Amino acid sequence: MVEELTQAEDAIAACADTATWAQPEGELVAALDTAHRIEQRLAAVKLALIRELDGRGTATAHGASSTAVWLRERLRLTIPAARRLVDLAEALDTGNPGVRHALADGHIAVDQARVIADTVDSVQTAAGPEAADKALGVLVEWAGQFDPTLLRKLSTRILDHVAPDIADAAAQAALDAEARRATRDRHLTLSTLTDGRLRLTGILDTETAGLLRAAIDPLSAPSGPDDQRSPGQRRHDALSDVCRLALRTGELPEHGGDPAQIVVTTSYDGLTRQLGRGALDTGLRLTPEAVRRLACDAAILPAVLSGAGQPLDLGRQRRLITGPLRRALVLRDGGCAFPGCDRPPRWCDAHHIKHWADGGDTSLANAVLLCGHHHRHLHHSDWAVRLAGDGHPEFVPPAWLDPEQVPRRNHYHRRT
Repeated sequence: MVEELTQAEDAIAACADTATWAQPEGELVAALDTAHRIEQRLAAVKLALIRELDGRGTATAHGASSTAVWLRERLRLTIPAARRLVDLAEALDTGNPGVRHALADGHIAVDQARVIADTVDSVQTAAGPEAADKALGVLVEWAGQFDPTLLRKLSTRILDHVAPDIADAAAQAALDAEARRATRDRHLTLSTLTDGRLRLTGILDTETAGLLRAAIDPLSAPSGPDDQRSPGQRRHDALSDVCRLALRTGELPEHGGDPAQIVVTTSYDGLTRQLGRGALDTGLRLTPEAVRRLACDAAILPAVLSGAGQPLDLGRQRRLITGPLRRALVLRDGGCAFPGCDRPPRWCDAHHIKHWADGGDTSLANAVLLCGHHHRHLHHSDWAVRLAGDGHPEFVPPAWLDPEQVPRRNHYHRRT
């Protein structure tokens, strides 16, 4: 086998040295089809080798804990990729041999083989070997027309074609099995990175996935023509807004005997003079700019400490924009007041126009509603906000955006 593979490698190397620009288009297309077919046939050989080595315990003999770990080192793969190879090699060896032959003949691709192997195995369990053979023929034919994603969608109704008498019952059983699998596999992992950020990984069941999308999709749209955030950044900020809304409702269960809240700790000098850093009650560090921005929101309680670390004030009510004052602010602004933003009041923070730490008072004349994105934007950009003569907020753009710096208003919310 090694000799034959070496000869094939030499032939492929010769092809790699051929100038493709000199080839006619028809030959290039034919060569692409042939290269793809060879790639799949080599994949079948590779999987057969992996299955045999796995069965012999070669990985353990070489000191690895599993074949997947051994493949990671040997072939420089990721562990998930190595595990997928081992699993597929086993499935092709122990399942319907027709799937392995279809891959070896170059009729299907590796990712299609995964779909077909899973489907044929399910059909054999539900309807027996004869129906499984029929399913194999149908799926291989479909594989010539559809990519793996669409093939998997089509495969969910394969029994309609090969065993229609049991298709409905099997579909219901598959749906029930999928629901059980979703319940079993659901999880969310929060991994703290070395710099204090958080990595989220997990799998949401269908219902929770729908809830999450319903919550963050409306908040993930660009907030205006000047919104330069990437889609991933917009989804991140939308999740932040959802969490803020949940904290603001006051309906979350108590945590350690206290209402659900974020406690930000900083020194008084750090808050007033923008020196030092702040810390969340989880121990994570915040920049002074982030502390000052968080200190605007009524759902965030600042713990201001003296130089000796003694509490001077915790959640000072005359600073927080709550109750009647927030209701008046909602009536005046109607939602995020930044020009062009349509975020409703429940998604908004109450921002001190002149920062409380800089001596600004807590009053309707010194407050404006801002959504999470525009609250951050205002704290980290050259935009300025002020109240116009009629008592409504207006925003002055930076000179690089508008040399005339003509004040702008939000005309989305109806004024009352």
